[in-house]
Amino acid sequence: MASIQGQWLSACLRVLAPPTRRTCAPRAFSTSRIWNAPKTPDLAMDEFTCDMIRNFSIIAHIDHGKSTLADRLLELTGTIQKKQKGKNEQVLDKLKVERERGITVKAQTASMFHVHNGKKHLLNLIDTPGHVDFAWEVSRSMAACQGALLLVDASQGVQAQSISVFHIARERGLKIIPVLNKIDLPAAQPELMAAQMESTFGIDPADIIKISAKTGAGVEEVLKAVIERIPPPSGQTTDPVKAFLFDSLYDRYRGVISLISVQGGILRKGDKIASCHTRKRYEVTELGIMHPEEIPTQALYPGQVGYIACNMKESSEAHIGDTLHRLGAPVDSMPGFKPSKAMVFAGVFPVNSSDFPKLEESIKRLTLTDRSVTVQRESSSALGQGCRLGFLGTLHMDVFRQRLEDEYDANIIITAPTVPYKVIYKKAAEAIISNPTQFPEVQDFLVKVKEVQEPIVKASIIAPEDYFGDISDLCFSHRGENMDHKYLDAGTTETGARIMITCTLPLSEIVTDFFDQLKSRTSGFASFDYEDAGYQQSNLAKMTFMLNGKPVDALALIVHESAQEQIGRAWVKKLHKVIPRQMFEVPIQAAVGKKVIARETLSAMRADVTAGLYGGHYERKMKHLDNQKESKKKMKKVGIVELPQEAFFDILSKK
Repeated sequence: MASIQGQWLSACLRVLAPPTRRTCAPRAFSTSRIWNAPKTPDLAMDEFTCDMIRNFSIIAHIDHGKSTLADRLLELTGTIQKKQKGKNEQVLDKLKVERERGITVKAQTASMFHVHNGKKHLLNLIDTPGHVDFAWEVSRSMAACQGALLLVDASQGVQAQSISVFHIARERGLKIIPVLNKIDLPAAQPELMAAQMESTFGIDPADIIKISAKTGAGVEEVLKAVIERIPPPSGQTTDPVKAFLFDSLYDRYRGVISLISVQGGILRKGDKIASCHTRKRYEVTELGIMHPEEIPTQALYPGQVGYIACNMKESSEAHIGDTLHRLGAPVDSMPGFKPSKAMVFAGVFPVNSSDFPKLEESIKRLTLTDRSVTVQRESSSALGQGCRLGFLGTLHMDVFRQRLEDEYDANIIITAPTVPYKVIYKKAAEAIISNPTQFPEVQDFLVKVKEVQEPIVKASIIAPEDYFGDISDLCFSHRGENMDHKYLDAGTTETGARIMITCTLPLSEIVTDFFDQLKSRTSGFASFDYEDAGYQQSNLAKMTFMLNGKPVDALALIVHESAQEQIGRAWVKKLHKVIPRQMFEVPIQAAVGKKVIARETLSAMRADVTAGLYGGHYERKMKHLDNQKESKKKMKKVGIVELPQEAFFDILSKK
C-alpha cells in the first residue's frame, strides 16, 4: 500500500513541477527572392533629372510582338534576370486571361535603368494592347509618353490597327521610332515591308530598325534609339507639384493605386495632395516606381512615372485624366482624355438570384482596373436582378466575362449584345436606348416616334487582293455602304498585292459574327479596324419571343427589317431545342408587333390512357383520348411556361 502511495505522489509531483527547458538546435529558415525582383537598395530618384529620363510606349497591331520586345528590353537592362532554361515570356501580361489567350488586355508600366555613354538613364516603358477594342487603353497610355516604338511584323506587314495607332501617336505629337520585328522568320520580307511603311506612313527606310524580339537580335539598337531619338520630358523641381493620373488599379488592403506622371515639382511620401476634378484631399502613404513590380521610393521627381497610394477607397475618386497638386498650391488642370464611348451593351445576371449582391461588388472591383466599362442596374422578370454593362467591343465583353469568372468565381448569364440606338420623337425629344425592352413598339411609330437611328462605323480591312470579291460580298451582306479600296503595295511574284478596303457598316452587324466570317473567308489573312462614324436613319423594329402567347422580356431583340425572318426562324429553332417539354402543347413564336414571323410547336408529354383497354369497341378508346385532349386544352389556358436558367444559359452561350 505504501509503495502505491509513493508512486502516486511522485506522479503528482511530475505534473506540478515546471517543465524542463529542452535544448535544441536553432531552426534555419531560408528565403528565396522572386525571380524577377532585383536587388533594390533605397533608390535615389533625385539623380534622374529630366534629361536622363525617357518615357515611351510600344504600339502595334495585335500579335506583332509587343510583349516579347518588352521582355527583351527588361532583360537587357537587368530589370529581370535571364532564365537559365527557356525564356521569359510576356512578363508584363499579369492577368490569367492574358496568359490563356496570348493577348495583352491591360497596359502595363515598367521602369528600367540603362547606362548609355557612361550616363545612367531612367527608361519608363508602357506595353499596350493591340486589339481595336482596347484602343482607348492605348490612347490613355500615350498621354504619359514623349515617344513610341511602332512595331510592324516583317512577315505580315502594315495592318489595320498599325495605321490606327500610328495616327493616335501622331495626333499626340509623339516621336515615332519605326521597328520591323520578326526578321528571323522564313516568310519575313524586310525590304518589301520597309517600302510598305514608307508608302503608308511616309517613314524614311533608313530610320527603320530591323530586329527579332524572339532571338534578341538588334534589340540593343532599339535601346540606343530610344535614348537618342525620343525627347526628354519637361519640368522643373522648383515648379509647383503637378501630377497627371493616367491609370489605376485596386489593392485589397491599400485601396485604389493610381499610376501618375509627374509634370512638375517633387512629390514626397507624406505630402498632402488634392484632386483638380473631385476637390478631395489625400495624404500620400506610399509612392514608388514599377520595376516591374512595385518598388517604394521616398519621392518622385519631374518627368518620372510611378504609382501612389493615398487611402483612396472609391473607384469614382480616381478619375482618369485628373491632375493632382499639393494642398494649398493649386495648378491649372491638364487636358484630360476624351471619355470612352461604350459601343456594345449586354445584361449580366447571376445564375442564382441570391448571388446578386456578390456579383455587383465583383463588378465594382473589376471596373477599378477597367474604367471603360459602364454599369447600370436592371431587372428582368425572367432573370431577376442584374446589371446592364457597356463595353468597347465584343472581345472586351468576352474578356470582362472571363475575368469575372476567373478572379471572382462568378457564375453568370450574359444576354445577347446590343448597340445604343437613337430614337427621335415627333415632339423633338431624343432618347438613347440600349435595352431592347425599352425600344418603342411597332404601333408607337405611327403616333409618337419620328424615326430611329442606329450607330454606324467606318471600317478598314487590309487583305491580299485575291480575297477582294469575298470581302465585298461579306460587307454587302452585312448592309455595307460607300465601299472604296486602294492598293498598299504592288506585291511580288511570291506574294500578291495588298489592298485596303474602307466602307460604312452598321455597328449592330459587327458585334455578331462579322469578324469570324471575315477571318474564315480570307483564310486568316485579313485585319480589321473600325472607328465611330455617328448615327444614320434605319428601319428597325423590336422582335419579341412568346411562349404559350406570353412574351419573354430577356430574349427581346432589335432587328433590321431585312433580317427579321432569318433571325426569327433561327432563334425559334434554338428555343425549341432548349425548352423542356410540358404537360400541354407550347407554341414558340417570334413576333414583330402583332405579326408572327416564325413559329415552332413544342409537343406535349402524353400519358398512354388507352394502355389498360383490351378489346371492345374503338369508341371506348376514342372517349378516353377525347377526355385527355380536353384536359390538355384547359391546362394550356391556365398553364405558365417558365424558361429555366439553364435554358437561358444554353441559348445565350450558343452562337
